[in-house]
Amino acid sequence: MTRFARLRSGLAALAILAGPALAEGETAATVMATVNGVEITLGQMIAMRESLPQEYQALPNDVLFNGILEQLVQQEALRQSVTEMSPRHLATLENDERGYVSGVAIEAVVLSAVTDEVLQAAYDARFKDAAPQTEYNAAHILVETVEEAEAIKAELAAGADFAELAKAKSIDTGSGAAGGDLGWFGLGVMVKPFEDAVVAAKLGEVAGPITSDFGQHLVLVKETRIAENPTLDQMRDELAAEIEAAAVEAKVKELTDAATITKPGEGLDPALLADSALID
Repeated sequence: MTRFARLRSGLAALAILAGPALAEGETAATVMATVNGVEITLGQMIAMRESLPQEYQALPNDVLFNGILEQLVQQEALRQSVTEMSPRHLATLENDERGYVSGVAIEAVVLSAVTDEVLQAAYDARFKDAAPQTEYNAAHILVETVEEAEAIKAELAAGADFAELAKAKSIDTGSGAAGGDLGWFGLGVMVKPFEDAVVAAKLGEVAGPITSDFGQHLVLVKETRIAENPTLDQMRDELAAEIEAAAVEAKVKELTDAATITKPGEGLDPALLADSALID
């Protein structure tokens, strides 16, 4: 039975038991139980509770308390029953510990890296001297051949409605259903030939055919506007992610540059990586 299944099966009984006595001055090191002299602490119980799925974390503490303590006692008894570990088990334990502790180090770097001052500086660096950017509101009709595009363009010149032709003939079914409308977009969003045509197009006039990897486009630019810079709040998550990544990269470089690192196994046959028999 899994940890979660045992917890679930005991919830009804635990719910009617009196809760543990309240006390004062407990710490993470407060001993909650011992198994052959090995201590189980309050900190370990709290950590287990935090690792449970959200639906269990939402349960009242008096429901979880005894179940978590019993689970840790059972796990410790099982752990002590193992007298020999295979190389695979030892390697997995070492990797798990290395990964977890390195995560602790990364968390510390991230927490110190992202401050309001650093975010503001990153925002200013990106937008303070940024030139105004034009955005375009355009529509297109996409077909497979130049001949099809020219025929549609002739229909438009004769008075046909752009949106109706887009709905009927565009192979870009997403925009086609909306009359070819692509909404507002800035530079760098569309493929280069299409973007170049949009920039060069006159408002209200159909341009094309324009060849791209998708086919032949007829383009209608409806409006243009000067885009406003996004606010710091709008950019906060993106900037924070960039700051965090840069800080972690710098810290890793600092630590590895300062470390004495040797790689005696670097020249071995890479096929050894797939030899699972080595850790059986």
